Amino acid sequence: MNQTADILDLAMQAIQQNIDAVLATVVRTEGSAYRQPGAMMIICADGRSVGMISGGCLEPHIIKRAFWLTRYGASVQIYQTGDDIGYLNNADPDSTVIEEGTTVKDEDRSEDDPLEGELNFGLGCNGRVHVLFERLATAIPLLDLIRQVRNTQQPVTIATLVRSDSPKIKGTEMQVGTRIYLDKYLKTGKLADVYLNRHMAGDSNTLIDDMFLNAIKKLSKYKFHKKNAEYIELTGNLELQPTGGWQHEAEWLFQRICPQNRLLICGAGNDVIPLVTMAKLQDWHVTVIDSRPQYATRLRFSQADSVLCLALDDTETLLKLSAGAAVAVMSHSLAQDHARLAVLLKHSTQYRYLGQLGPRYRTERLIKEISEISANPNVLADGIRKLHYPIGYKLGGDGPEALALSIMAQMSAVIYGHTSQTSLPNNHYDLGTSEQSVFNNYKNDYAHD
Repeated sequence: MNQTADILDLAMQAIQQNIDAVLATVVRTEGSAYRQPGAMMIICADGRSVGMISGGCLEPHIIKRAFWLTRYGASVQIYQTGDDIGYLNNADPDSTVIEEGTTVKDEDRSEDDPLEGELNFGLGCNGRVHVLFERLATAIPLLDLIRQVRNTQQPVTIATLVRSDSPKIKGTEMQVGTRIYLDKYLKTGKLADVYLNRHMAGDSNTLIDDMFLNAIKKLSKYKFHKKNAEYIELTGNLELQPTGGWQHEAEWLFQRICPQNRLLICGAGNDVIPLVTMAKLQDWHVTVIDSRPQYATRLRFSQADSVLCLALDDTETLLKLSAGAAVAVMSHSLAQDHARLAVLLKHSTQYRYLGQLGPRYRTERLIKEISEISANPNVLADGIRKLHYPIGYKLGGDGPEALALSIMAQMSAVIYGHTSQTSLPNNHYDLGTSEQSVFNNYKNDYAHD
């Protein structure tokens, strides 16, 4: 299983069983942090929990405090992971810092409340982790949206309010935890369509809507870099009558919720089983295809999302399955590999990664045979440049599990953009390569066969 799927499953169970729960989300990190913004965990009132927002050091405290921290609504808690334990500069030494902007006097503290030292865990990581806590009722729209993205394979962009210094005028406060759906606003242009959840009571407030509209316009222009979740600070000027102007500051978690990475495995041998397992641990969507019905069975690949007995001449389905996916060709059959590669090499823009199992000379033999029967061998050039063969990194080890690790490591590096020299396609094939030079590679590149 994987954390995202587990969180969605447990949330659904909690709803069906009428059990309250709290969703904890990392919204900001400073310094070293095990998990990055967007990481989640869910805590149920009956004691069940899944997900991780740290390496396991913060979770016991978070599970204990989650419902207390959300007794008045969504809140943000800051956890320190440095060496020194001490009070915040402006805190009363007789009080405990419980959540951002909130202190509790000793006489008001229950026996179960933590001491200040519990908020600085002394882990030596010298970081700070900001965590948003919210009850399941307000988190359901977000979880439904994540489920929608996984089903439709269409990414969406949202922003979650983490902090706001909105004016202290009754009914105008922008509430922490409010989410806006940026894609929907860009499509409809209607402010009423953008709220994934609305934490403020009563009808729409003009001042609040003006502040959100200002944020939406700015956030809509923001471009992601390498990360799918980033912490953003926004400022803006608003007119308050009759008091005049006022500068508003707000902090947002800006998220691009993306579909699962997809893996298409062409081949259903026994060595595919650990690759499926490892990919599912990474929350990838996995499809296994093979033209041999005795191999392509659900019984053999119970963890895969889809197992298909696909004819070698079914080009349309192969291209559909490979769209946006990482593709591993590993059937241990020359006829099968030839048929799959002949299609995939011609359509190099379809997939994000392509790898071929087997020693280099075997793959180059396949390429040579495919190019010889191709009406225009030049259409194969981009696919050949993109092809990784032998598939996977040379990590050492032996057996299907080691092979699966090397394949997943290489695919992840390519998909996540960590394209160091070792993650570049390990091939140097030229369409003009002679048959003799192809087989000369045998003694040096007999790997992963």
